[in-house]
Amino acid sequence: MPTTVPSPTQRRAMRPAALLTLALLATSAAILALYSNPPALAKGGDKPDPNRPIPVTAASVKQQAMPVWIDALGTVVPRNYVNVMPRVAGLLQSVNYREGQPVKAGQLLATIDPRPYRILVEQAQAQLMRDQAQLNGAKADLVRYETLLKQDSISAQQVDDQRATVAQVKATVAADKATLDNAQLQLSWTRILAPTAGITGLRQVDAGNMVGTSGAIGGGNSAIGGTAASSTPIVTLAQVQPVAVTFSVAQNQLPAVIERMRGDAKLPVQAWDQRRTAQLASGSLIAVDNQINSATGSVTLKSEFANPDMTLFPNQFVNVRLLVNTLPNALVVPTTAIATGAPGSYVYVINSGKVSLRPVKTGVSDAANTVVNSGLQLGEQVVTDGLDRLRDGSKVKIVTPLNPNASPGKPPHQGHHAQGKPA
Repeated sequence: MPTTVPSPTQRRAMRPAALLTLALLATSAAILALYSNPPALAKGGDKPDPNRPIPVTAASVKQQAMPVWIDALGTVVPRNYVNVMPRVAGLLQSVNYREGQPVKAGQLLATIDPRPYRILVEQAQAQLMRDQAQLNGAKADLVRYETLLKQDSISAQQVDDQRATVAQVKATVAADKATLDNAQLQLSWTRILAPTAGITGLRQVDAGNMVGTSGAIGGGNSAIGGTAASSTPIVTLAQVQPVAVTFSVAQNQLPAVIERMRGDAKLPVQAWDQRRTAQLASGSLIAVDNQINSATGSVTLKSEFANPDMTLFPNQFVNVRLLVNTLPNALVVPTTAIATGAPGSYVYVINSGKVSLRPVKTGVSDAANTVVNSGLQLGEQVVTDGLDRLRDGSKVKIVTPLNPNASPGKPPHQGHHAQGKPA
């Protein structure tokens, strides 16, 4: 059979397809060779050297006084909060305070129209003068009757009657004096004075309104009936220097607090802002509530702060720290040195360049230090950073921390410590 030879045109059409096939075959061969014979890893790059020491930071076990704090969420409350109500009814003539102004005890806050009460005082004075004149006349008559009785000019019955008249008028005069005192008291109540030092609230009633002993008359539905609105005082006063902070602690923490207070100890209290970044004020515990809240299992405590800079304001939420005790000569380690695992709480102790896992019993703790009740000796070195890479017997190299002088500047947060891997 004769052989068919492609024409030049056919050969030119087949050339690109052949080149593409050759390129694909070359790429496949290169990939297969790469996976079949991978390049050798750099020397020492395939796995870490097991004899190479692990860098860690360390600290020594110290003996020092350890404060025992109780942390809680507190609310600022005024030492005194007063709704200043009118004690007499009448037209509110003037308002003599500025909203939010600090006032002193006895300072004038408002005045009620005093004219009706001045009239009552004058009437009481006139009544007293009249009855006093009658008393003077009755006394004079009694003296004359007693003289005539000695001369046997009148009967003893007339003298006894006159003595009764004097006593009766004398009682009337005493009642008149009481009426006058009451009228003068009512008149004095037209000047509304601050019963205590504090900060005034927003204005509740404007001048020109009628006020009564239970509130303001005017505005809303109360104006129609002419009755006093019992919820409308003239002004509110909040005493904030000093100011109080109330907070709750768990009932199992109460015995330690009670024990210290029985010994007349003054327990320090600190107030911190909501982010626990700045201390707002320092004060002391002044009272414990007389019962435990059965729903929450907690008891409310009350502390007092001088608050000279007004850093605490009523109804403000603050973080409270109560110092209930100080442990003398306690063995402490940095809190970051304590890990938790299958053995319980443990630390890595450094000895001759190696670490050994040692279970410990811990006590009170804060953001900086934790008390170790047993398991460590004074002066021993423990790992504080790098615990997660260690095992019992690992070689270590102590390095200097990036910020060796760093120290907590805020109260402790509840958090997790670094976790090591027990062998």
